[in-house]
Amino acid sequence: MKRFVKAATIAVAAVSLASVAACGGTGGSSDDPNTVTLYSADGLADWYTPQFKAFEAKTGVKVNYVEGGSGEVVSRADKEKSNPQMDVIVTLPPFIQQADKKGILGDTVPADADKLPDTAKAPHYVSLANNYFTMIRGTSVNPKPQSWNDLLDPRFKQRIQYSTPGQAGDGTALLLLVQHVFGEHAGLDYLSKLQTNNVGPSASTGKLGPKVSTGELSVANSDVQMALAAIANDKMAYETFAPAGPDGKRTTLALPYFMGKAANAPHADNAQKLIDFLMSADAQKELAGAAFGVSARTDITATGPNADAFTKALAGVDIWQPDWTDVNNRFDEIVAAYNKATGQ
Repeated sequence: MKRFVKAATIAVAAVSLASVAACGGTGGSSDDPNTVTLYSADGLADWYTPQFKAFEAKTGVKVNYVEGGSGEVVSRADKEKSNPQMDVIVTLPPFIQQADKKGILGDTVPADADKLPDTAKAPHYVSLANNYFTMIRGTSVNPKPQSWNDLLDPRFKQRIQYSTPGQAGDGTALLLLVQHVFGEHAGLDYLSKLQTNNVGPSASTGKLGPKVSTGELSVANSDVQMALAAIANDKMAYETFAPAGPDGKRTTLALPYFMGKAANAPHADNAQKLIDFLMSADAQKELAGAAFGVSARTDITATGPNADAFTKALAGVDIWQPDWTDVNNRFDEIVAAYNKATGQ
């Protein structure tokens, strides 16, 4: 899970999954023909807000926005399959692949699908915004950790925390990346050793950033888009970094926000309208300026200080593209092995 939406800035019905479960609703009625319900992993609120306003002004359709962790939104949609409430979902891999495997998603083809490369689209989902995993460290931490092995230093005892693999998209990405960098079994051994310094499980990636900023934590996990937005907009006192592996190389993995249309969307026409709108050139051009996002469209090149900051964060870093279908097929096995290795 990433950061929560600031209620004062959202002009649409926006609630967390916890409050949805408590009140039994999504901030709007699924019977209203002039609504569309979006379940989304958090992190894009600064971009969503103006886009939802523009969408309503153009179409007359209000967006009921439900925000939660990457795994949470899929879990809720799955539980509601007998009585669908969701029209569109946005989440990170491998959770979008999970949703697809569970039969939650239907055909998802935006109006400008020809502007997307093959790596940014599948029959049931498309890349809404490109993004990448990162670690963050407090600006006052000295000396600065530069490698994964640096994080094993006793000075970081109970000063490191990462979101829980299997629950959070960024936490799952950390597990996969560490196994890619060290090797599958050696990666689990590394994470077992890191437990001495790890505060413990966290379902929310977004809750960790403020702890790093205040000095409660020295290091945590995040993703480039969310971290840069928090540094710029919330004045967080931390910086992104890609730890070096045993070979000295710095590596990250691609972690895009994927969007899919619900297989049994209560408002299928409105769902298509929202997907087309959010994937349109006009909306995608605003990703960088509003939320440090990067469009997957081949006809859009982000410019400006936010785009420059994003490029700088990835300078000199190798980008790994996991086989998300394989990850999804082995998901339970991967998480179980992690839990056994770390005693979770």
